[in-house]
Amino acid sequence: MSENFSPQQSLQLIQTMIERTKTNLRENSFYFLLWGWVTFGAVLTQFFLKVVLEYRHHYLVWLVTIIALVITIIYGNRQNKKQGYKTYLGESMGNLWMGIGISFFILTIIISAGIGWLHAWPFFILFYGLGTFTSGKIIQFKPLVVGGIICWLLAITCVFVQYDYQLLIAAAAILSSYIIPGYLIKSKHL
Repeated sequence: MSENFSPQQSLQLIQTMIERTKTNLRENSFYFLLWGWVTFGAVLTQFFLKVVLEYRHHYLVWLVTIIALVITIIYGNRQNKKQGYKTYLGESMGNLWMGIGISFFILTIIISAGIGWLHAWPFFILFYGLGTFTSGKIIQFKPLVVGGIICWLLAITCVFVQYDYQLLIAAAAILSSYIIPGYLIKSKHL
């Protein structure tokens, strides 16, 4: 069934869609900041536990991501119920990050069962770059695009650095691709 819109109705529909997109962009900052601070804190804590304290089970700090995943799911479900609608932008971003999350999980299994953790960080940083670059292109937000490019450069740099210091490079990648852009999205008056 097709409807004929008057010029005023068409403009109102476009304006409504623009406002919904702006709201969605601001709400995306929650995810970037949550995951940014969780991973930034975890990677720095792992570095401290491994390098400074020489704690054997330094990797256990990453269990905090389970809590972040639960928070993400709860927050996402509440936002969907509150909004009562889905946008193409929201669907695209959700699908992108679900795919990145599944890729992180699969990469963790592959690394644990095969090549070992000494070579893991370039791959993780590569995925950080892919997610943020693509998100930035989808929402047309340059700081995310730049953050993704920085991640790719840092992933290359990681190849030439010892594992312990790859953790610090990962922290820089998270800062440039999640945390700084997340605050910029949140504060941006769209």
